Amino acid sequence: MISIQKKLAALGVVGAMSLSATVLIIPSEGEVLGVYLDPARILTSCYGHTGPELQLGQTFTWEQCLNQLVADLHKHDRQLMSVVKVPLSEGEHAAYLSFVYNVGIGKFKGSTALARLNAGRRIEACHQLMRWVYSDGKALNGLRTRREAERKVCLKDLTK
Repeated sequence: MISIQKKLAALGVVGAMSLSATVLIIPSEGEVLGVYLDPARILTSCYGHTGPELQLGQTFTWEQCLNQLVADLHKHDRQLMSVVKVPLSEGEHAAYLSFVYNVGIGKFKGSTALARLNAGRRIEACHQLMRWVYSDGKALNGLRTRREAERKVCLKDLTK
């Protein structure tokens, strides 16, 4: 993870915006140097990248995967910050960036988590992440683990 973070920093990923989020994203997404179908049957590559350009059978180098990750982090962070109307702690920023990276901005925009966050109910908003553990109506252990990690990071800078 340290060498990945050093490389990401060299590629322009710095600060709370992304480096903290990579601690949540990379272990949850894993590293696959090619295209695969994720549990929701979405074509995915590298560190959870999705897009219309992907085709089964494609392969990527580690550097290409890091470049995809950097581009995705910047894109998802811009989307996240366009809908959040309150200042975020480093932990909140990392947790919500990981969440948006995973579920997409469309689902986050309509979520109770965002509504509570923007209403200043920050602790309640963090707890809402635990509701997002389902794929095709089934709770997945991997999503439970990811959401629990996101929730803990989200809460770490907030007072109870």
